[in-house]
Amino acid sequence: DKYRNRAITDIFEPGSSFKPLILAAALEGGNYTPTTIIDTSPGVLRVGNRILTQDSSNLGRIDLTTVLAVSSDVGTARVALTMEPDSIWRVLTALGVGQLSASGFPGESAGRLDDPQHWRTVGQATLSYGYGVAVTALQLARAYAAIAANGVLRPVSMVALDEPPAGERAISAKTAEGLRSMLEAVVSPRGTGQRAAVKNYRIAGKTGTSRKAEAGGYDDQRHTAVFAGMAPAS
Repeated sequence: DKYRNRAITDIFEPGSSFKPLILAAALEGGNYTPTTIIDTSPGVLRVGNRILTQDSSNLGRIDLTTVLAVSSDVGTARVALTMEPDSIWRVLTALGVGQLSASGFPGESAGRLDDPQHWRTVGQATLSYGYGVAVTALQLARAYAAIAANGVLRPVSMVALDEPPAGERAISAKTAEGLRSMLEAVVSPRGTGQRAAVKNYRIAGKTGTSRKAEAGGYDDQRHTAVFAGMAPAS
């Protein structure tokens, strides 16, 4: 415990901080843009007779940017359920989810991302708002760094480098640009991350809260809170 680097070895369910990665897959697919209207009525998501999640209120018809800004579980899940599992999985793995970062640090965890052939409707919906998947803090930061770097996923270095290393394209520059704009809305007065705003600086990011797992389910009284962000270049 004394020598464990928790950011690299410990995994957690990322909650709503995972939503931008799902929406990256939606934007990459070409059927969605930041202004696409999503109907979140009546503010509750049902699969069969089961209520999976609900928003704090019925947000009605809102665009995709607002879905992210106000962190609508219903909106994100409805988008995810229109996509093929393989298309979501390809973007997530391209962003480093479920894979070692090759940092070389002993005990690094690859996290957990199930093979899409095992996904079911409930699992695909809950994945969209960060449950049923596990990441390290390093994985999440690296994925957000790719969004900041116009869609290029770069290797991790544990020491400072004179020049950024060559990377691989994970998502298109157009998708990355759209996501950055959407993530800036999260930090705006209408978003869930407004306390992260810094006067005279551009800030983009996403809040996330997930209940901690326990035997047989989740503890409603214990949570993991996350904010992942970036400062886009002007």
